[in-house]
Amino acid sequence: MEIEKKYLLKNLPGDLNNYTNYTIEQAYLSDSPVVRIRKRLSGETKEFFLTVKSKGMLSREEVETAITISAYNNFLQEAKGNIIIKQRYIIPLSDGLKAELDIFSGAFDGIIMAEVEFPNEECAKKFTPPHFFGDEVTFDSRFHNSNMSKMSEEEISDLIHFVHSESSC
Repeated sequence: MEIEKKYLLKNLPGDLNNYTNYTIEQAYLSDSPVVRIRKRLSGETKEFFLTVKSKGMLSREEVETAITISAYNNFLQEAKGNIIIKQRYIIPLSDGLKAELDIFSGAFDGIIMAEVEFPNEECAKKFTPPHFFGDEVTFDSRFHNSNMSKMSEEEISDLIHFVHSESSC
């Protein structure tokens, strides 16, 4: 079970290079259920995953499995829509939680978002975001990567404009 909240940012925390980070490239094969492939690059390390997610906003089932580079490349040929590219920073928070701060590039350059995963919904409900978080967008379907992958150029432009009108980043 994946339980997570998503936020836009008011500003970036201090020196991001002090945090663990890696590049993510992901593409979608289906949106019902959500089937995603992901390449994660960290230095010389490359990892590849296939993920299936159920519908849901705050909570949903998620199954992820490692795949080979060959499988990733074969699936990538079947991907639909926009490929999502982002640099992810892992930022420790209180109570053992962590923020996964994503700085998007490519078609979604200009979008910066953070996700926080929780052990249960009660913890999610009690969560107080850190000062650098802005508006919560957990229940705004535009900010689900699977929906972003289906956006037209005009919809992407509108989303980027919305993000910049809501945040200071």
